[in-house]
Amino acid sequence: MKKLVFVSKESKVRKITRVEINSYLSRVVSNFLPNFSSKEIYGSTPPEVFVGRFGYPKIFVGPIISPFEKSDELLYTENWYGKSLEEILAMRFKAVRGKILARVDNVNDKNVAKLQEAILSKSSTEAEAKFKNIPKGFRISFDHQPFGPSAYIEDLRIRPGSTDFSVEKVFYDFDLKADEAIFLLYKNRVPISKIQQVFSIGMVGVKRKIVPTRWSITAVDDIIGRRLLEKVKEFPTIDDYRVYYGEYLDNRWVILMFPSSWQYESIEAWYPGIIGNQLAMGGDYEGFEFKKEYASIGGCWYAARAMVAEKLFNERKQAGVLILREIHSGYIPVGVWNVRETVRNLMMGRYERFDCLERALKYIESKLEIPLEIWYENSKILTDFKVQRRIDHFLKK
Repeated sequence: MKKLVFVSKESKVRKITRVEINSYLSRVVSNFLPNFSSKEIYGSTPPEVFVGRFGYPKIFVGPIISPFEKSDELLYTENWYGKSLEEILAMRFKAVRGKILARVDNVNDKNVAKLQEAILSKSSTEAEAKFKNIPKGFRISFDHQPFGPSAYIEDLRIRPGSTDFSVEKVFYDFDLKADEAIFLLYKNRVPISKIQQVFSIGMVGVKRKIVPTRWSITAVDDIIGRRLLEKVKEFPTIDDYRVYYGEYLDNRWVILMFPSSWQYESIEAWYPGIIGNQLAMGGDYEGFEFKKEYASIGGCWYAARAMVAEKLFNERKQAGVLILREIHSGYIPVGVWNVRETVRNLMMGRYERFDCLERALKYIESKLEIPLEIWYENSKILTDFKVQRRIDHFLKK
C-alpha cells in the first residue's frame, strides 16, 4: 500500500461533513443493488425492523423481509466480523424494507404490535408482504446496517416463532425503566443487535415510544457503556502500555491502553480521494466524568466506548484509552456495528506490551500511514502526553 505523502506540517486537516459522505455513498453503493420486479415478497424476517426519523413524531416503521426461509444472519451483526464488504452488501440488499406510517407514541398500533410480536421470537419467522409499488432504492449509513430496496406496505403478515424469554420478561414489565431493561438484557447475554431492535420498536420502559433506529443504536451503546464504566472507575489501573492493532474493511485500527484513571478519546481519519482531496479528521474526548454533549463523530464513538468498557470490566481493570482509525479508500460505511465488533474482536486478541509510552508510540507510528504529528494535532490525549513529558523534563532539572 502506498505511503501517505500528501500530509505535511503545512497541510491543513479539515473536518468531515455528512453531506460529502452521503454523496460518496450514493456513487459507490448503487453498483451492488439487485433488481426487484414484484410487488410481493414471501420469505422471512430475522426478525428485524427499521424505524426512520423523517417526519418525527410521525415516522415510517417496518420489517426487513428476506426472500429466504431463514434470515437470522441479516440481524446478528455480532457474527459479521470477517465478512467482506461484498458479502455484507450482497446479503443485506437481497432483503426488502417495508414501510408503514406510525406515530412514535402509538405502540399499540396493530402493525406495530405485529412487529413487536415478531421481535419476541428467538429466530427468523415467516413473513410476507404486499407493496403499493415495486421496491427500489437503498439505505446506507454510518449508524445502521445497509438496507436494500424499500416500498410502502399494503398488507403484512408475520407468523412469530418460539419466544425469547429474556425479551419477553422485560416486554411485560411496565415498571422497569428502559435503561434498566436494556442493561438487564445485556447481562442476560442477549446480543446488542437484538437489544437495539427491542428498544427501537417500543418494547421497554415505563412510558414507551417507538425510537428511530439511528437513535436506538447510539442509546443502547451509550447505556451499556455507562453502566459498565460506573464499575470500571472503581477498579485499579493497569500498569503497562498496551497496543492492539488490526485491519478490517480497509480500515486500520490502533487501540492504546495506558495507566490512568478513566479517560477516552476516539479519532477517525478519512483518506484523501474518498470524499475530497484532503485528509478529513474528527474525534471526541471524555475525561473521568461522562461526556455531556453528543459526540461529533456520532454513534461510532459510543460503540467503541462500550466495547472498551466491556473489556476493562471483564478484566476488573481501569485505564485511559485512545483509539486511532485510518479509513482508507476501499471502505464503504456499513454501520456502527463495524466499529463495535472490530474493537471487540481486536481486544479479544493479543496485544503488544510496552513499559513506557515512547516505545508504544514508536510501535503505533510503524503501523499507521498518517504521521504521528498529525494525530498529535487532533488529539487531546496525545497533546497531554507531550505536555506532561515537557513538565517531567523540567522537574528533573
